[in-house]
Amino acid sequence: MEKVLDVENVSISFIQYTKGLNQRDLKVISDLTLDISEGEILAVLGSSGSGKSLLAHAIFGILPENANLNGNIKYNGKILSQEDKEKLRGKDIVLVPQSVNFLDPLMKISDQAIGHVESEEEKKVKKQKQREIFEHYNLGPEVDDMYPFQLSGGMARRVLVSTALLSDPKLVVADEPTPGLDEKTVQETLNHFKHMKEDGIGVLLITHDIHAALEVADRIGIFYSGYVIEIAQKEDFSGEGENLLHPYTKALYKALPANGFEIIKGHQPLHGEIPKGCPYYDRCEMRFDRCKEERPELLDLGKKRVRCFKYEDGVKDGA
Repeated sequence: MEKVLDVENVSISFIQYTKGLNQRDLKVISDLTLDISEGEILAVLGSSGSGKSLLAHAIFGILPENANLNGNIKYNGKILSQEDKEKLRGKDIVLVPQSVNFLDPLMKISDQAIGHVESEEEKKVKKQKQREIFEHYNLGPEVDDMYPFQLSGGMARRVLVSTALLSDPKLVVADEPTPGLDEKTVQETLNHFKHMKEDGIGVLLITHDIHAALEVADRIGIFYSGYVIEIAQKEDFSGEGENLLHPYTKALYKALPANGFEIIKGHQPLHGEIPKGCPYYDRCEMRFDRCKEERPELLDLGKKRVRCFKYEDGVKDGA
């Protein structure tokens, strides 16, 4: 499978003013590396406030003016400039947003989905395609003339997904698409992403819901204090978690109710208080002395990646 997205050593920081006119550079993402292929779902899993949604903003080129972006974001092997991002977004690369508030309350659904057109002929072609996709997601003709307030939560979510697919995208970025939804609508939303995968679309699912990630993803990237600390296969999240590599990923798996509900001691460092060495140092039960002063690189172990000195010589301990 061809890679559609390649994120290489991306860091994002923000210039902030402190007392007086003093400035500081607050780093929110320090080293983010991942890739997505055609017909693959990659979930980026991290706690709320960990900075993972900034990845979506970086891909679409919508970071605020006080943001500094370093590293490379590639689409189909080409490093994207800001101009490239502006050309691709809404076409080859589309967003499924978290909130249905992205729908304009003053516009009919069909008009929002079709968007701006240059001619009646173009409108006719887009209208036909919009109806076909809407029918695929069980949205009847009556939905076209509705306003957002007339839709149920599930219908609104289907409208967002359908609208994203109107441009025949190669990559879909879903930014926290399930919070606040009932169980039925969550399952329905996740099924949409499975259908996208079957159609050969690459899907980047940004979430803090581990259950949603395990439901649909082929691989799961674990995000911690601005770093990708592990990229694991979905099937690694099974048994006693013996195939997981990073101690935080193992602890996260064991914290699930079905796996003993073992609470992880301590807290994830906030931006600006990340230690000099490994970001997980203070909470790790397997740490080495060097972990306090040295920050491990993200190691490529074939189908897996991990940021931990324990695996510098390859995968050990049967993992």
